Amino acid sequence: MSMRELVVLGTASQAPTRARNHNGYVLRWDDEVILFDPGEGSQRQMLHTGITATDLTRICVTHFHGDHCLGLPGMIQRLSLDRVPRPVAVHFPAGGADYFTRLRHASSFHETAELAVEPIDADGQRITVGVGTLEARRLRHPIETYGYRLVEPDGCRMLPERLAAYGIAGPAVGRLLRDGHLDLDGRRVTRDEVSVVRPGQRFAFVMDTGLCDGVYALAEHADLLVIESTFLASEAALAAEVGHLTAGQAARVATESGVRTLVLTHFSQRYADPRRFHDEARAHFTGELVIAEDLLTVPVPPRRVPSPG
Repeated sequence: MSMRELVVLGTASQAPTRARNHNGYVLRWDDEVILFDPGEGSQRQMLHTGITATDLTRICVTHFHGDHCLGLPGMIQRLSLDRVPRPVAVHFPAGGADYFTRLRHASSFHETAELAVEPIDADGQRITVGVGTLEARRLRHPIETYGYRLVEPDGCRMLPERLAAYGIAGPAVGRLLRDGHLDLDGRRVTRDEVSVVRPGQRFAFVMDTGLCDGVYALAEHADLLVIESTFLASEAALAAEVGHLTAGQAARVATESGVRTLVLTHFSQRYADPRRFHDEARAHFTGELVIAEDLLTVPVPPRRVPSPG
């Protein structure tokens, strides 16, 4: 059975706290298991979740500030230690290639894992993956930064009552789905007559950034949006100065973009009470709201089910 869920490894920005590990997020999406922004301690946090290095299919880094990448050396070495039997793709801003190389070879080890290194060098770059398309969009931060979104293509849901009305059953259903039509008793029945579009699902990952077009492009119609909310509104001026979002800004992005489930994370160490983020965001967003905690699992919401036309 396919699984679609987010596993939170850490929620701290810049400096970890006693309650918050540095960043780290794993997205399970059918056969894809993507590690986003592994900060320090990500490898150990994974031990608490049951996710192993062998599970990973790719690693995505938004930028090369330490709280988003200093877990890379350990993760890369663990891939070799565990002798991961397949290539693991790694995506990161192309302008940070030197940082990636240094992190990859930060200490002596016997490298046996195969990394498929695929830097991001253009806003809107798309990478075809088994479950759809991984897209990167440029964000606004003091250094080169990209957010990511995973987009599943629309599919088709056959309507049993309409199939029954035409007397279509068994292998004929497969032929109709595959070919787009079926000739039946002198009449051509098209797939559109007996089906509705099954909307593909979308996941978006937005880390360190100020408000910009890329934020909205990533968040558009996301079923699950993971987005930084480093500050509260009381520090809005500071947020704008250093290229970050407040909880209220992130929530307004989610509302304006039609997001279904909003996950706030990347909290400044100055805030001990996560309820403050909830209260500020709730004033602007009425959908499913999650204030991320270390080792929390957040399911991707059930697929939207369209009504038959």
